[in-house]
Amino acid sequence: MSSTLTEITDELTSLVAAAEEDIGAVADAKALEAWRIKYLGKKARLTVLSREMGSLDADERPAAGKALNEAKAQVEALFDAKKADLAKPAAAAPAIDTTLPGRRPSAGDIHPITKVYYEVRDFFLRLGFGIWYGPEAEDDFHNFGALNFPEDHPSRDEQDTFYLNDGLLLRTHTSPVQIRAMQAEKPPLRIIVPGRCFRSDAPDATHYPVFHQVEGLYVDRAVSLAELKGTLEAMGVYLFGAGTEMRFRPHFFPFTEPSAEVDFTCPRCGGAVCSVCHDGWVEVLGAGMVDPAVFENVGYDPEEWVGYAFGVGIERLAMIKYGITDIRYFYENDLRFIKQFK
Repeated sequence: MSSTLTEITDELTSLVAAAEEDIGAVADAKALEAWRIKYLGKKARLTVLSREMGSLDADERPAAGKALNEAKAQVEALFDAKKADLAKPAAAAPAIDTTLPGRRPSAGDIHPITKVYYEVRDFFLRLGFGIWYGPEAEDDFHNFGALNFPEDHPSRDEQDTFYLNDGLLLRTHTSPVQIRAMQAEKPPLRIIVPGRCFRSDAPDATHYPVFHQVEGLYVDRAVSLAELKGTLEAMGVYLFGAGTEMRFRPHFFPFTEPSAEVDFTCPRCGGAVCSVCHDGWVEVLGAGMVDPAVFENVGYDPEEWVGYAFGVGIERLAMIKYGITDIRYFYENDLRFIKQFK
């Protein structure tokens, strides 16, 4: 056998080995097509070698042709096998093991403002109070006039109150609903009024333009300041625990007379002085006996009826109860904050 024939058969053997090695790295149809062009295309070495057979001696051509056909068949077999392998569907995902314990979904929880409101509500429901709701967009009469606010009162200014069209405003407290309740029902009357309120405050650690209140109103023939004090003191113990003490400080509200601001001993330190209270006491709410002028504005006879009223901020209660230092945390929708109260 001549050296020329030997060179051709050696090259064919090398080509088949190279094709077999390269096809192992083929992972998709695009790569397979590139491989086919390299080894079986018009310019591939196998194709060029078939054209060079004519330069061999006549007695060498049959052996060279046989070797070329065998090499080409091996390369085509590699191509067909890889093509069939790529056409197979992806392996199915493993079956689900139904005996494994399930993954518990993340459950939501009640917002701390709602938690505290529920506590206040439940306390007064046990005392026989009903619940009244009213509109958040109020008129001047119900929000100010009927509650004995003078025309030049600072709270009527636009810097304190959000005014809407058609003489309406966003209520600055839930007291307007007390007026609506007294207009709609004859005494005796015992209600709480929860809801959102709005004031034009710049947000900071203790102020926010939207906040929640619960107002309380009790009207009867023999309601006293002592009864108001006893009710609020019992509420403080219910919310903050046994041993909570209360004090009244004289104050002024247009719709109550006499009026007071109400403090409780700090539930965080028990009155020992801390960063929450600074002096052992925390201001919680405002209260007083309903001014006779308010009764006259709703058609109640102030000579026959007497009552007390109070208003407490839910955010204020929650901040005291849970030691929260910034009111803005309630409205930032940060789940890390909310999840602390689960």
